[in-house]
Amino acid sequence: MLTWKEVIHFSVKGNLAPDRRVEKTEAEWSELLSPEQFRITRQKGTEAPHSGALCSIHDAGKYNCICCNTPLFDSTIKFSSSSGWPSFTQPIKENAIKYERDTTFGMVRVEVQCNTCDGHLGHVFPDGPEPSGLRYCINSESMQLEKEKSHDK
Repeated sequence: MLTWKEVIHFSVKGNLAPDRRVEKTEAEWSELLSPEQFRITRQKGTEAPHSGALCSIHDAGKYNCICCNTPLFDSTIKFSSSSGWPSFTQPIKENAIKYERDTTFGMVRVEVQCNTCDGHLGHVFPDGPEPSGLRYCINSESMQLEKEKSHDK
């Protein structure tokens, strides 16, 4: 389980290697993504709070990167933070997320990106629930929910 100390370590000393890499030109990303998805994931934008489609959804499944379809978060670690964005306590795998120091807007934060394609996802904060104490605050536009298939006959 990742802790805030490890998140800071990754943001300062470097991230774990991803399982694979996906690299495209800005023009290729622009063709694949909606204008809002492109603005958020490739230009480090943010959606308005409480506006994202995935904010209040709690269906079982995996939340994958909208750019490269890499699994990022599992629905079992999603929680209601009242922040206005989907929130998670841990990534699906330690190397799924890339951590970068972010000093925009006159504050120091830790930006989170997809470690496979460098798509901007949001930020992580040390004010989440136990046991990790982490709150991954993620833009809905940067993910897609791959719902768990029902095993009913």
